[in-house]
Amino acid sequence: MPTVGGFHKGTEKAYPGKLTPFVFLTCVVAAMGGLIFGYDIGISGGVTSMAPFLKKFFPSVYEKAASDKSTNQYCKFDSEPLTLFTSSLYLAALAASLVASTVTRKFGRKMSMLFGGLLFCAGAVINGAAEGVWMLILGRMLLGFGIGFANQSVPLYLSEVAPHKCRGALNVAFQLSFTIGILVANTLNYSFAQIKGGWGWRLSLGGAVVPALIVTVGSLALLDTPNSLIERGQRDAAKTRLKRIRGVNNVAEEFNDLVAASEASKLVEHPWRNLMQRKYRPHLTMAILIPFFQQLTGINVIMFYAPVLFQTIGFKSDASLMSAAITGGVNVLATLVSIYGVDKWGRRFLFLEGGTQMLICQIIVATCIGVKFGVDGNPCELPKWYAVVVVLFICVYVAGFAWSWGPLGWLVPSEIFPLEIRSAAQSINVSVNMLFTFIIAQIFLNMLCHMKFGLFLFFAFFVLVMSFFIYFFLPETKGIPIEEMSEVWKRHWFWSSYVTHDSHNAVEITKEAYP
Repeated sequence: MPTVGGFHKGTEKAYPGKLTPFVFLTCVVAAMGGLIFGYDIGISGGVTSMAPFLKKFFPSVYEKAASDKSTNQYCKFDSEPLTLFTSSLYLAALAASLVASTVTRKFGRKMSMLFGGLLFCAGAVINGAAEGVWMLILGRMLLGFGIGFANQSVPLYLSEVAPHKCRGALNVAFQLSFTIGILVANTLNYSFAQIKGGWGWRLSLGGAVVPALIVTVGSLALLDTPNSLIERGQRDAAKTRLKRIRGVNNVAEEFNDLVAASEASKLVEHPWRNLMQRKYRPHLTMAILIPFFQQLTGINVIMFYAPVLFQTIGFKSDASLMSAAITGGVNVLATLVSIYGVDKWGRRFLFLEGGTQMLICQIIVATCIGVKFGVDGNPCELPKWYAVVVVLFICVYVAGFAWSWGPLGWLVPSEIFPLEIRSAAQSINVSVNMLFTFIIAQIFLNMLCHMKFGLFLFFAFFVLVMSFFIYFFLPETKGIPIEEMSEVWKRHWFWSSYVTHDSHNAVEITKEAYP
């Protein structure tokens, strides 16, 4: 069956060039921006399950969680201040991503990464030294500002530097460093929870300084992208940079296309307003719906609150931290599958396979929890093997996300935007992501208390919806040069009616019929 909006292999425009060691190392360094995001998600979920941390900052939650087993397990961690601690970061990241658009466009992707690393470092220091909830919230907001800058610039940097034939794999390195950050955080949470004296949470929160310094120092070593240099009027430097990153001297065709795209972008005085034009409707749709759907897979529920969730289904505190570390390990390994397959099997295949896998697992987990906990949240005696089965299917669910919606939720938006709207569109992408990350983080524990096991069915419904959306509305972007991506939309069964046909027809793409 033909795919919707697909293209025939071998018809894409091919620029000279290869994956040089310089580009590989550059992309690895840039991808480290994902560390700070991943570390924070892993750490915040872990410390909220540590008794000393709860006792110091959220005593009411501590007393409620420590009460006898007759307490409704669905509601034992429901606390607005506790969820505000987790979610405040993402509200700050949303605001920062809007400012980061201007910084990224006017000063370059490198400078935006540097700002992100410095802000994250400041937030980590404040959180590690926190003596009151206000310090925790302040630190979290600074962390959020740092993440907003990093998430704005890193995916763009990777998409612009990488050769188009391996752009997917190199861009997924951002998600890989993100998952490594989660794994390291979960492992450290387990280790620091063993420290006598109850101050291990300070090491967990303050330890965020390490990935922040990696990003900060790494950004100083990076060179800005040719796209960014051309955008800022430095054409000679851009051509020299392009020769270096492609490893060949014959870069005239690609350079001319980059210059043409830049000239077109300069005609756009108001990129934010320009996004509303009809011809950018597919780009705007993807910039909004892909991050929206990514959060409604339910993955951040698992990553934020994995230790809390595992305690809810019967694990003790230390065991729940270990279970979270296991899911973090699965996350890393599955992301490697995406790196291998994204440029081989394509974006659509991974989206659809991962969606199917997540849907099945969420239904099974909802059933398992529903059968044992019912609607009153009192499981009586929960067999260890039963809890292990739940964790097993959660791991399979995490794997499905980690090779589909996890990396592709960042990759696809970063590679489809034309230069004239790229920074503004990426800001919308990050802002929507952070907005719904904030909302999910803020209301999850309350939703778990009221929706009970039905919460997993709630997310399963959205996974089904998003899979249909991908099948019908997202064209395959594998192997298409980033500056030639507009041709993909012109041959799509639905989006072709929105996209104008006034640009050069550089890529021959076959318009497929409605399936």
